Amino acid sequence: MLDVRGSAVLSLDHIKELEGGQESLNAFLAIADPEELEPYDRGPLAGVMVALKDNICTKGLPTTCGSSMLKGYRSPYEATVVKKLRRAGGLIAGKTNLDEFGMGSSTENSAFGPTLNPVDRSLVPGGSSGGSAAAVAAGYVRVALGSDTGGSVRQPAAFCGVVGIKPTYGRVSRYGLIAFASSLDQIGTIGATVLEASLLLEIVSGYDARDSTSAQKPVPSYKDAVVEGVEGMVIGIPTEYFPEQLDPSVRALLDEACERLIDAGAEVRPVSLPHTEFAIPCYYVLATAEASSNLARYDGVRFGVRVPAEGLERMYEATRGNFGTEVKRRIMLGTYVLSSGYYDAYYGTAQRTRASIAHDFKAAFSEVDVLLTPTSPTPAFPLGERVLDPVAMYLSDIFTVTANLAGIPGLSVPIGTVGGLPLGAQLLGPWWGENHIIAAAGALEASYKEDT
Repeated sequence: MLDVRGSAVLSLDHIKELEGGQESLNAFLAIADPEELEPYDRGPLAGVMVALKDNICTKGLPTTCGSSMLKGYRSPYEATVVKKLRRAGGLIAGKTNLDEFGMGSSTENSAFGPTLNPVDRSLVPGGSSGGSAAAVAAGYVRVALGSDTGGSVRQPAAFCGVVGIKPTYGRVSRYGLIAFASSLDQIGTIGATVLEASLLLEIVSGYDARDSTSAQKPVPSYKDAVVEGVEGMVIGIPTEYFPEQLDPSVRALLDEACERLIDAGAEVRPVSLPHTEFAIPCYYVLATAEASSNLARYDGVRFGVRVPAEGLERMYEATRGNFGTEVKRRIMLGTYVLSSGYYDAYYGTAQRTRASIAHDFKAAFSEVDVLLTPTSPTPAFPLGERVLDPVAMYLSDIFTVTANLAGIPGLSVPIGTVGGLPLGAQLLGPWWGENHIIAAAGALEASYKEDT
């Protein structure tokens, strides 16, 4: 009978064999050395392999953010979430691929090549946590951590047919998460089932004095919420998330999900979130502004790869040339919207719009417990299809960015397929209401399992 270490070694060897062969998904950028594992045989994650998105700092493994700028970088400290995983008995399987610095919706912007969708290798896995979602969907691991700035946990979970949870901003410590947009970033969980994603969230949640945005809020039992059911729950359907242009097959699956929730005891009613139409421009002004500020530190002196050059300007030029195209685009856009001549017209307006979006949610949650929407307007799309069309790529996040702007929790759960490809329903809850969306997701998952 294998002990914890023996099982872990076999798991890692299996991942290395698959990721090192011709059928590699390129889901992992680094895989743990079995000899360096420190397995615990106690705790809720005893012996469970967990994959980490490669923007979460770890000792003993590189943390690259999918960028040449941080190629080979090894952090001298570990993120709070990693310490919590280890204390719970979890074993770090490795670091997963991502869009560079989390900037993308397809995991095609990585300096180390794109990740492939295990459902169909010609398709993207979503992004920016595509490596984590692909690793779970392929069965390499049962659970993984990602980060969600505008849908980067929920959208890849939907594309790969797994469960992804973005908690309330401040619920999970961001200490050790390399920043993209600090007021939007939040570490989230991906699991093969609602229970697994919820248990992982329960373990990594909680106050951390090292993160000034961490909230001192009690953490309820999310694993218990999975089986609470939806009897008496009121679920809102935002009309703005179901435009006429929405694919009829996508709409049909969401309609079926509504019926299943009604059959489980929930009440469904329409609601309005009138500022939704401004969410994408608002998000891309604020996210790029924060990115340009956060990434300014990568100058080859304080942070980032150091390139030999004659003179300071040449060194800056050579160093920052290591950023990829999408990162450069967002830095330039962010610098522009923060410039003195355009600050109020763009950044100030976006901040006011963000407040209006949050107010819309507050009003909606005074009437309903949970909101149900599509996670994405389409299933996964082909590799390369949107690389040269950034606007089309940005619109992949049209249903997810509002949760980050408002700071509310969101979850994606599989609800069937369109043309053989997975589709996810998004459940949004009030601030600190993760247990509500988990209960609704658990009820949906149970309903679909009854059909099999």
